Order: sequence, then C-alpha cells, then structure tokens
Amino acid sequence: MTKHVAVLMGGWSNERPVSLMSGKACAAALTRAGYQVTEVDVGRDVAQVLAELKPDVAFNALHGPFGESGMIQGVLELLEIPYTHSGVMASSLAMNKHQAKILFKAAGIPVTDHMIVTRGEAARSHVMPPPYVIKPIADGSSFGVFIVKGDTSHPPQEILREDWNGGEEVMVERYIPGRELTCAVMGDVALGVTEIVINGNFFNYEAKYSAGGATHVLPAQLKPKIYDKVQQFSLAAHAALGCRGVTRCDFRYNDAAGEDGELVLLELNTQPGMTEMSLAPEQAAYAGHSFEELVSWMVEDASCNR
Repeated sequence: MTKHVAVLMGGWSNERPVSLMSGKACAAALTRAGYQVTEVDVGRDVAQVLAELKPDVAFNALHGPFGESGMIQGVLELLEIPYTHSGVMASSLAMNKHQAKILFKAAGIPVTDHMIVTRGEAARSHVMPPPYVIKPIADGSSFGVFIVKGDTSHPPQEILREDWNGGEEVMVERYIPGRELTCAVMGDVALGVTEIVINGNFFNYEAKYSAGGATHVLPAQLKPKIYDKVQQFSLAAHAALGCRGVTRCDFRYNDAAGEDGELVLLELNTQPGMTEMSLAPEQAAYAGHSFEELVSWMVEDASCNR
C-alpha cells in the first residue's frame, strides 16, 4: 500500500520562503519516488487540517521557531502521526542556542565563549571585547546576526528597532575568524564535510539563498585529522541533544591558531535546508544517495516518540 505523506511547509516564521522551497522540492522528489503526497502550507489550524487529512507520515519541511522548536513535533505526537527529523525535546534544545551549547560543552565538544544579555544591554556598550557576534538565541537562517568588528566604537543600534523580532534576550559570543565548515548527519552516519566560501562578509541569509552568494567546496580541503574531527563532533552533537533523522552542524575553523588551528561548533540545525542544492542533500549525494533516496529514507525513518 502506498504511503500517504503530508509535506509540512511554509508557516509564519521569518524562514517561510525557505521552507516553501524545501517543501516543494521534497514533495516533488517524494512523488517521483512513488509516494502519495499532499502539500500542506501550515497555518494555525494545522492540527485540524492533519486530523482530517490522516496522513501515514508527516514530512517536516518547516523552518524557524514553530517548525524547529518542538511545537509542531508536539502537535504530531498528540495526533499520533509519525514524523521526520528530531523529536520534541531535541528540537527544543537545538533551537535554544544557549541550552544547546551547555550540552555540547558537557559532551566535550568545543564551543565559543558566550553570554546572554538583553538587547538593550547589547546595544548600550560592548559587553565583551570586540570582535564578537550578536545573534538571537532562537532563530535560523542568520536572521538578526551582527558581527561587531575589532575596530567598532559602539555596538549595532539596529537591535533596538521596533520591528526587531529576535527576542528581548540575545546571545553575544566571541568571534572566531577563519573558515566556515558544515557537516550533516544521517541517522548514525556523518556525511561529508563542506567548506562554505562566502562571496561577502559572512554566511547570512543573502549568501545562503541568493545565486552566487556562496560556493560549496565538498569535500573540504582540510588535514585528515581535522576533517575527521568535524565528523566526530557532528555525531557527538547529534547524540548529545538526542536528535533523530537528518541534522547539520556548523563550525568555524581558524587554521591560523596554532599547529592544528581552533575548531568550534557554532550550532546544530535539526531542520536543515532540503532543496537539491542545499548543503545536507549535497553531502548525501556525495555519499551516493540521490535526493529521492534521501527523502525516502527520511519518510521510512519517521516515527513518534522521537
């Protein structure tokens, strides 16, 4: 019997456009793979919609707070609909960068020094010696991220704008110069390591989703032991938060810091981008899994109580 898959996409977060791209790409690939697919543009009535639709599996292609923070996962648990990616607790922990860092550090994974302050405090004066980074505690796609350079006389005032929606508290963390690396985990296997070469200042929303914004170098040109460390830390982070399915870890690597350089984990993404050109599917393809095979694996891996 053909499985009926509801692909959840859209929503109302800052990342709605990205989610629609991921969802439509996954829905098309699942259709090609032989599944019965219904695209669901998620609204506040999603529980009612899914209760009436009664799919066999929910493919979670949502990005942003509602889709990644454990909320939609809780709805799916209540409805007893098996779903992809991580469960309630792992999703919630990963979305809160502060809590995730505490667990990463406890697992022996190197992370940057950071502090949590109000956005008023962050805008008033330097709360740590620059260079440093200011970012929302729980958001994705680099929304609301500011790099405060070493020669900056005062913090960015943009975080005081009335239309700021990154929360009243922000994370301030030490800036690590160097290279941007990322590694996806599929089940219990770390995929290849990609270096993201940014054609600009940093891997912000424009660089991630605009043509020519960044170049993906896969496999990353690293010393074998550094390449292995990225994969080991990605697996360890996935396990530390209790993640399932596909995740992706982002790192900074300063190869000028000593003989082996400084490698730190920035964050773990439980809902990585899922177009055929996105980082995790690229790494899956490098490991020999077509896009159709990847999304099919995710559907067959779906469950409740994740």
